[in-house]
Formats: sequence, C-alpha cells, structure tokens
Amino acid sequence: MNVLEYAKGVEKLVDPMAVGKVQYLQTKLRRLPVCWQKKIVNSATKKADKMPFVVEPYCTFLFYEIPDPSKVQKFMPDGFLPAKAAVFEGGAKKYYGIVSMFRIHTSVFWGARAEYYLVAENTKTGLLSWIMMDYISDTISYDEKHGLKSPDAKKAVMTTTCEGDFVCEMRADDGKQKVICQANLMRAKMKLLNQRLWIEGNTSIAYGRLAGETDGDLFSLTFFPEEMKQALEIPMEDVALAEVASSRTGKFGAVLDKVVSFPFAQHMLSDAPGQQTHYDSEVALRAAVEGVDFNKIRTLND
Repeated sequence: MNVLEYAKGVEKLVDPMAVGKVQYLQTKLRRLPVCWQKKIVNSATKKADKMPFVVEPYCTFLFYEIPDPSKVQKFMPDGFLPAKAAVFEGGAKKYYGIVSMFRIHTSVFWGARAEYYLVAENTKTGLLSWIMMDYISDTISYDEKHGLKSPDAKKAVMTTTCEGDFVCEMRADDGKQKVICQANLMRAKMKLLNQRLWIEGNTSIAYGRLAGETDGDLFSLTFFPEEMKQALEIPMEDVALAEVASSRTGKFGAVLDKVVSFPFAQHMLSDAPGQQTHYDSEVALRAAVEGVDFNKIRTLND
C-alpha cells in the first residue's frame, strides 16, 4: 500500500448516489429526539467503523495566537490542557486557536465546512490534540450534542480563482457565526510542517465542552503521514480579509498569526461516530494505514 493506492481506495468508497440517499434520510430522522438519532447512528456504526474522508484541494487554516491561555482552559474537555505548538518545522511555539475552511466529500455528506479548534495536550497520552469547539457547514453533519444536524450555513462560498485567490464566505443562518477569508496564493511558499501538531493533532481530536463533550472522548483520522508533511504558507500581506465570529470562540484577544493552505487533496479514513482509534506514534499510524484492506471496509451507507 502506497499513497497513490490509498488515495484511490478512499475515493472508491465514496458513492455520490449513496450520499444523496443519506441526505434524504436525514430530513426524516431530524424530527426524532436526539437520543433516538444517536441509537440509530450507533446501530449503524456497529457494522461500519470507518468513513472515507476526502478533503479537497486548498483546505486553508487560520492560526490565531492566544495571548492568555488561562482564558481557554474552561472550554477544554476533562483531561486536556492548553499547549504551545509550532505550525511549521523549526517555528516558534505559541498557544493557538485554529479556524479551518475546506470542502469535503465522504460516504455520508458532501459540502463545505468551517471548524473552530483549540490546541491542547492530552494529559493521559501526552499527545497534542485538536479540540473542536464549533463548526458550521452547508451540508448535513453529526455530533453528540446535536445529533443529525441540518445545514446551518446555506449559500456558502469556498473556491479559488484563476488569479490565485482563495475565497471563503460562510455565514451561519442564525447570524452568530461567520468565517470570511480572502487570500492570494500566488506568492505562497511550500514549507515543512511541524509533525507533532499536524500528525498527533489529527489522530487525537476531541469536542470541547461547549460543543457537547466533557470527558474528552477522542476520534482519529487514519492517513499517510506524508499528507501532513508540507503545505503553503500564505504571506500575511497577501491576506486581504480574515473575519471570524463564533458564539464559542474568538473571545480571547487572539491575533491572526499564520495562514496555511494545502494545494492537494488529502485522503483519510475517519472514525465513525462512537468509534475510537488510538495511535500513540507516527510509526503506529503508518503501520495501520499500510495495513488497510479496502475490500473489507464497510461504510455507513453499505
């Protein structure tokens, strides 16, 4: 198994017609109480523990430096502490809040998302972790607090232009959240990423307290480490606009420090809801991804 074979295998697990069926089903199930929705989803994940997860090119990250980490501790799930991290190899370590903007296609949903994270350390495992505080999307989603969630950012714009501009305009329908960004990629340079932040962080993900979790239940992405080896650093002077508003983040005096973009698709397998995979090292992650048998993987819509 190599990177190319893995990418093709993940893509073949995504059936656009099946995604449409899941979206239709969500319009019916959303009328049920969240506890019933969870039972239905948990029953489905007993037969399928992974979800193909393809992040399309030009996924872009805004890194905001948090000057006072004590202000974010109360938002951490149990067992996590704010932690300093470097974005690029050899870079300065800082406390960060992160906003990611991307288009995605999976076996159950297809569309654009913006996600809000805090960087923390798992006190039990020692792994750097990404704590998801909130998200908005123009397609369906699922989490423990909301169950099967309807789109909350209709008419989202996330694209690139022939002049090298990355553009994101996502506004939640309730008016409380937005992510607006315009940045030019023409002078962006490929740089090596800090592997601890990007590899550990993407194998140790948890929901923050305001997103519905208190005990730090983790989920993981399974991917070739090379997916997180390098990315474009966009010069700050080429970031024309960056506005973030959330009912749960952006209140800590944070200042935009770095902007990162991946000019290629990233192919992963995500833990299905309720499932937990643990990788304690890059070696363990690589061994797992090299051992994937796509003929044995059952997706949530099989």
